[in-house]
Amino acid sequence: MGKALTVLLVEDDQEDCNKFIKIVDSREDICLVGVTSSDTKALEYVTDHKPDAVILDLELLKGKGTGVMFLEELKKAQIKSPPYILVTTHNISRMTHEMVRREGADFIMVKSKDDYCVENVIEFLLLNKDVIHEVRRKNLSRDETTKESPFESRKRQEVRIATEIDLIGISPKAVGRGYLIDAIMNRIEGQSGQLTVIAKKYGKTEASVERAMQNAINRAWSTMQPDDLLALYTSRIHSEKGVPTVTEFVCHYTNKMKNEY
Repeated sequence: MGKALTVLLVEDDQEDCNKFIKIVDSREDICLVGVTSSDTKALEYVTDHKPDAVILDLELLKGKGTGVMFLEELKKAQIKSPPYILVTTHNISRMTHEMVRREGADFIMVKSKDDYCVENVIEFLLLNKDVIHEVRRKNLSRDETTKESPFESRKRQEVRIATEIDLIGISPKAVGRGYLIDAIMNRIEGQSGQLTVIAKKYGKTEASVERAMQNAINRAWSTMQPDDLLALYTSRIHSEKGVPTVTEFVCHYTNKMKNEY
């Protein structure tokens, strides 16, 4: 099967986002590094995570900016090995299509066509996976990029974890959010005594740390739509309350991150 294709989804249609997430989570040959409806956030994801490909909605009517603005900023960023850009759009203007190709789009799929669907978008990328990997590998070798440091690797994974828990509604304002990210990272790195380590780091009691983490999880499960949660959080929940325990939650995302990296 080879290395999985890493993909950033830039889309403002929540139904389509959920379909993409559900399909990708069921496969091992492709993984999402993030989902956003903002052109500026998309550029941050590309810079931080270096995805192999970007599925880019051109209009982003319900989001921020446009796909065209993202392409313009991506070109200015002069990334050494830019991702493959697959544009999806309702726009059928030949002039617009030519313009986005000049801005760096590699392929355009029109949403109004009869054969357009999320499954076909993913299959198209996977058909080209080996070529995408090979081109990026050559670009990186030509620029003699250095291997990232352990610190850079940890920061990248922390951002990736934050992206994942953003999707299920754990707010950056939640006190337990930082604790959860630390707990997942520590478990990935094989550290024991999770609560003790985190409590010492933040100068809190173990009980308050665990309570804050559970409160953050509970709030996400009480505010998110059940169907969205089922699509995003695929592990079995053993708790009678229908909400993951802290241990279940941390284990789920630890396994997910390990599978990706």
